[in-house]
Amino acid sequence: MTVISGIPSWVQMYFEKLYQKGGKPIGEIFKNFNLFIYGGVNYEPYRARFENLIGRKVDSIELFPASEGFFAYQDSQKEKGMLLLLNAGIFYEFIKRDEFQTENPRRFTIGEVELGVNYALIISTNAGLWAYNIGDTIQFTSLKPYRIIVSGRIKHYISAFGEHVIGKEVESALQEAVFGTTIRINEFTVAPQITPKEGLPYHEWFIEFENEPESLNAFAEALDGAMRRQNMYYDDLIVGNVLRKAVVTKVVQNGFQDYMKSIGKLGGQNKIPRLSNERNIVNFFKKK
Repeated sequence: MTVISGIPSWVQMYFEKLYQKGGKPIGEIFKNFNLFIYGGVNYEPYRARFENLIGRKVDSIELFPASEGFFAYQDSQKEKGMLLLLNAGIFYEFIKRDEFQTENPRRFTIGEVELGVNYALIISTNAGLWAYNIGDTIQFTSLKPYRIIVSGRIKHYISAFGEHVIGKEVESALQEAVFGTTIRINEFTVAPQITPKEGLPYHEWFIEFENEPESLNAFAEALDGAMRRQNMYYDDLIVGNVLRKAVVTKVVQNGFQDYMKSIGKLGGQNKIPRLSNERNIVNFFKKK
């Protein structure tokens, strides 16, 4: 086998099962494996764990597929983002994420988009969809040609205090916090704690570690600092003593798998929400 493709979280689970059965790295089981093709979620939070399971680095290519159509693919290992397909029977429109919930948000065409703005992706297709919201948000990394990254989901965000935190920001903050360390993370999600028993409210990170940090408090401090650099509104809330610094709570091994089992969504195309404005997910971990 030379190529393996899938959603990183579920391919990781497959690799872990193989490792448990065979007792050796995936790179020794599939000696010719040299390319991982992925989509659905950001690979970076999983990359270190993948390389540990495989026993070496392998090349990767990102795709942006969905049931509604095939939208973009990574066309370069040197440029950031995926090339948006403009000649595949799909007409794109874009709504700024901050305006999405307004009564009559403006829809921008491809010629009106800007770099670095978080847009909800709206599509009309020759298969019959008309002005359909696929639920994903994107940002443009290049306008010549048009390249994008998937920045999150419309319904997955935290703005309990007006901070407007999106998936891309928490993933980037986590990546920064673990860079250069031996910390490895299997899964995570973030939720606000609005009514703590004492002290100011805070963002609570629920993390299932493969390799834990030596100091959870120091890691939480690094994570909070990275998050403040990612999101200026969050930084303002910390500076203004509206929020206190982030809290990290450890999740037991396979805790996220247990959660997905509990809601009947283990496997397939189902994904762990990276963040939520509610505490429905994390309350499951609090009960365990």
